Amino acid sequence: MATSSSSGLTFKLHPLVIVNISDHYTRVKSQSQLPNAVCNGGEVATSPPSPSPRVLGCVIGIQRGRTVEIFNSFELLYDSSTNTLDRSFLEKKQELYKKVFSHFYILGWYSTGSDAQESDMQIHKALMDINESPVYVLLNASISHAQKDLPVTIYESELHVIDGIPQLIFVRSSYTIETVEAERISVDHVAHLKPSDGGSAATQLAAHLTGIHSAIKMLNSRIRVLHHYLLAMQKGDIPCENSLLRQASSLLRRLPAIESGKFQDDFLMVSGSDSFLVNKM
Repeated sequence: MATSSSSGLTFKLHPLVIVNISDHYTRVKSQSQLPNAVCNGGEVATSPPSPSPRVLGCVIGIQRGRTVEIFNSFELLYDSSTNTLDRSFLEKKQELYKKVFSHFYILGWYSTGSDAQESDMQIHKALMDINESPVYVLLNASISHAQKDLPVTIYESELHVIDGIPQLIFVRSSYTIETVEAERISVDHVAHLKPSDGGSAATQLAAHLTGIHSAIKMLNSRIRVLHHYLLAMQKGDIPCENSLLRQASSLLRRLPAIESGKFQDDFLMVSGSDSFLVNKM
């Protein structure tokens, strides 16, 4: 692999991309860890450490002339047995992102590991029908905490003649970190987040998740009460109250628009009939 790129492109990487990749890797690693088994004698048998998982995704942004700016990223489905991407999932995600960020384009892909692998070129080539010169962002998640440099490498692909045969190879590209004000404040807040009462981070997280669970449980119980009340009103068991129907209709209009057939079916089954609400108003 060549030491540096000769394309002359300037790369600007936003911190949000690094945070997204790190979060993706951390979640997958946490889910892949096997729980410890309990033996008959009551002793806990420690499971062998799982190999570091590999995650993949796309990086999106814009290119102005010779400057490539990577703003964001999203995850991809990857089959490690065949070393292939789920193209239908990729196309769906691309379509959704274009609706929100119409000026962003798929610039390439990301993965985790200490160095680019030979099999990475297969994935790289698979994205060339979307971007003829994709970039490859590699995050090394296994570095020492004492290391000061960012564990991120950006690769481009170049055509080199090796042993008389033209081949695509990965070459390293230099980059700079680019931030906007809102992004800088958010990342700085996350980087310096500490427990306020001196407790451990795990304790703080457990308390936070417990609070969220209690809030969701309470919300679920209130929705069920409202659901049963509307059903009884629809059946004629209780008198119709237009003011309550207007409030329920107002709540429904506040929900975010999710374009999913399954979500719509499940939502209508739980919330009751929208036509009933409209006809009664």
